[in-house]
Amino acid sequence: MSRALPKYNKRRVVFIGGAAAVALTGAVIAGTALAGTPDKSNTAQSARTLSDPGTITCPDVKSQLPAVPASAQAEVDRNLTLLDTQIAEANKRLVDTVGQGGANFVQNAILGPLKDKRVSTIDRIAIAIGRKGTKPTGLDALAACTLNAAGATGTTGSTGATDTATATPSATAAATQAAGGTDDTAAGSSAVGTISCPDVKSQLPAVPASAQAEVDRNLTLLDTQIAEANKRLVDTVGQGGANFVQNAILGPLKDKRVSTIDRIAIAIGRKGTKPTGLDSLAACTLTK
Repeated sequence: MSRALPKYNKRRVVFIGGAAAVALTGAVIAGTALAGTPDKSNTAQSARTLSDPGTITCPDVKSQLPAVPASAQAEVDRNLTLLDTQIAEANKRLVDTVGQGGANFVQNAILGPLKDKRVSTIDRIAIAIGRKGTKPTGLDALAACTLNAAGATGTTGSTGATDTATATPSATAAATQAAGGTDDTAAGSSAVGTISCPDVKSQLPAVPASAQAEVDRNLTLLDTQIAEANKRLVDTVGQGGANFVQNAILGPLKDKRVSTIDRIAIAIGRKGTKPTGLDSLAACTLTK
């Protein structure tokens, strides 16, 4: 018996070493092994987060469209492809920024901007169909996307509406900031800097009377977008890495401005000459 015991221990050591080697071959296996070990639950959570941050899924727009006029088909298809590209980019950003920010990082920096881009793209689809047919309504309800996180419910809680409301300022707050208000948020913005964008209105040609209301509505939207970006700048101070502001605020803001400026150009072009080159006014800068 005294000689059998060391033999048994030797086999046990070999087995443990082999198990450790297998566990090290992949983060998923490591996560599974560790998840079954109560005293290492924190490590297991980290392994799951790093190996699988989740996947962003969005409602299908194509299946909800009415009959598309032949003259609008190419534009509709182009924007449907853009919707797929936006989801792919958001999923890539989800992986690239894993571990960054606070509890609402994914909602504020990825899902929120993605929804804004989808609203603009879906709106262009509806406009294209409406030119030669009946413009579909209610498609904006398909803009919001969700994060299907593998066991990481803390990334974006089930109360996504609350997070969105927190990240998006009210119309009153937006107007206050656009006008240079002196509330706490505006005061905080002086410390983190201010986002400024080229003026679009001064670069427009003569606006046909029939397009004036739509142009004015989108010019107001441009101001609101800047105000929201400045509020997000304050709310997320200290989050992310060196490129956080560019990736999570300035980049999405530019995308929204491109869509809004494009709608302005389309509105003018319906009854006049469509202006070109306005996209150069979309990019904004952070000044401190």
